[in-house]
Amino acid sequence: MLDFFTIFSKGGLVLWCFQGVRGPAAAATAPVNALIRSVLLQERGGNNSFTHEALTLKYKLDNQFELVFVVGFQKILTLTYVDKLIDDVHKEFRDKYRNEFQQKGTLGLLNGTFDFKDDFMRLLRDAEESSKVRAPTVMKTFEQSLKSQKTVKCMIETRGEKPKEKVKNKKNKGSKKEGTEAVAAPSKASVGDKQPSVAGDREELTKDEILQKNREEFFKRHMKAGEKSSKSPKPEAQKEKGKKPRVWDLGNSNAKVLDYSNSATNGSAEACPVEEFDPDIALGDRNREPGRLYDLEYESNDEAEEEKVIQNPSKPSAKKGGLGGMFGMLKGLVGSKSLTREDMDPVLEKMKDHLIAKNVAAEIAVQLCESVAKKLEGKVMGTFTTVTSTVKQALQEALVQILQPQRRVDVLRDVMDAQRHRRPYVVTFCGVNGVGKSTNLAKISFWLIENGFSVLIAACDTFRAGAVEQLRTHTRRLNALHPPESHGGRTMVQLYEKGYGKDAAGIAMEAISYARNQGFDVVLVDTAGRMQDNAPLMTALAKLIAVNAPDLVLFVGEALVGNEAVDQLVKFNKALADHSMAQTPRLIDGIVLTKFDTIDDKVGAAISMTYITSKPIVFVGTGQTYCDLRSLNAKAVVAALMKA
Repeated sequence: MLDFFTIFSKGGLVLWCFQGVRGPAAAATAPVNALIRSVLLQERGGNNSFTHEALTLKYKLDNQFELVFVVGFQKILTLTYVDKLIDDVHKEFRDKYRNEFQQKGTLGLLNGTFDFKDDFMRLLRDAEESSKVRAPTVMKTFEQSLKSQKTVKCMIETRGEKPKEKVKNKKNKGSKKEGTEAVAAPSKASVGDKQPSVAGDREELTKDEILQKNREEFFKRHMKAGEKSSKSPKPEAQKEKGKKPRVWDLGNSNAKVLDYSNSATNGSAEACPVEEFDPDIALGDRNREPGRLYDLEYESNDEAEEEKVIQNPSKPSAKKGGLGGMFGMLKGLVGSKSLTREDMDPVLEKMKDHLIAKNVAAEIAVQLCESVAKKLEGKVMGTFTTVTSTVKQALQEALVQILQPQRRVDVLRDVMDAQRHRRPYVVTFCGVNGVGKSTNLAKISFWLIENGFSVLIAACDTFRAGAVEQLRTHTRRLNALHPPESHGGRTMVQLYEKGYGKDAAGIAMEAISYARNQGFDVVLVDTAGRMQDNAPLMTALAKLIAVNAPDLVLFVGEALVGNEAVDQLVKFNKALADHSMAQTPRLIDGIVLTKFDTIDDKVGAAISMTYITSKPIVFVGTGQTYCDLRSLNAKAVVAALMKA
């Protein structure tokens, strides 16, 4: 039972609609609008199925006439005929109104009348009948099975008898050993004299006895060889037991100088010595504009390479296997013909391999290429346009669209909005172990301080040894770079910590309450790193987010991962949804991409993360200093991704 079937143009004009369930005429509006926003506009057409609340939507694109066919039905139903129905309706509708589309164009869509109900009902009945006519699967007879081909004798097993396969293997091993002995026998004259008697014995012995005898002879030979080799002339002098400390040429041999442990300090900030550091090393670039978050930069040589190819078309490309070789593969011009899947398959296959080589998750690369194929299939090309350039341009547009998701996170605007309501703006950082949560939290703190906002850092990582001390060091350095004297006597950054082994959700709640009372603008909550498969820690994270309701939940992931990025984000979101008690669980709102300076042009993790979550990359970490924080530039990432 179908809920609705609608046909509309890509410009948004509804041409024809069928409603199979009683209700308001606008019942199909919300699901179709969700499909347009989440799939069609976001270049996520790799899968032709979309779920919205209780409905499953399936769609098909007609790129020649810019049409979209959408069918909706309850997701609890298993309708096997839907794919056949949507294909039949697509073919029937475009064949019936082909002349109207070709001759009148857009005016034909506006002024035309599409009486398609009778044809649709006929196709629907045919599709339903075809699904019922399928013959049930018949069980195989005994004569058709493999068991009937076996004899009764081969299926009988007597007690103590070994399986035949093992016996065969032993026969092969025995024959190999016999062969090796036959080769080694002529080298010894004594063995050659006894050869006839041995051969005669072997005829009388069974095969197992021959095998056992060969083994004994083999072990005797090797034991004699081992005794000869074990007689060494002089044993080596034994090394002195115990380890000696290594003394470096430029180091200090006094161990007391290197011992910084002090049981009396107990991690208190007052007892720790004040470290000396160079502000230039901590800041990096002194010529930058304070408080500004620069865009990610990437210089692409792709255009220069294309110009060289155009100027010297006779010279073969020096690069093979990369994107340059890929786009030099098909140079035939397409003269006013519609693109078919056969035309695009060789290029799309090369593109998929190129994306995977650039660290895009394999599953995402396949879906991207499938989305581009569906977008271009049936589209009429110009006379002087190549298939490769068209597919490349479509892929670039799709990648840029993916990196610019529906929601844009503007942290500074949201902090000012929270200031007007006289409450702190709360940001929670989560992620797996070792991705740089604490380091990038310190970078974001520095950026917020330079924009005039006071920051309270909540040390909720009560599990990892040294986590609180790391944040204490960052707090001390940030206060040295922005002392209270420069801000009217106001301390711009403080650390709220309760030590180790405490409840992280309780510490975060106390820190938010403290920030509200003391007038802090932003609270940055640092959590413990956890693997996505660790159920107890994921439950604790879901509890922290559900209890404190932060304004922004940022997932910190490193740019070095490939397929693992998909697994991490999917399981983090699933764990937050499963362990949350709220009806609408709080999931990840944005992504912080770290270690971006270590990957050169293998930027595929950015595509994988945004594609799987539909959430924006808010910050990009590009180095070790406080100023190495950037905002994502989608065009720069795509340029690096498409570079050969």
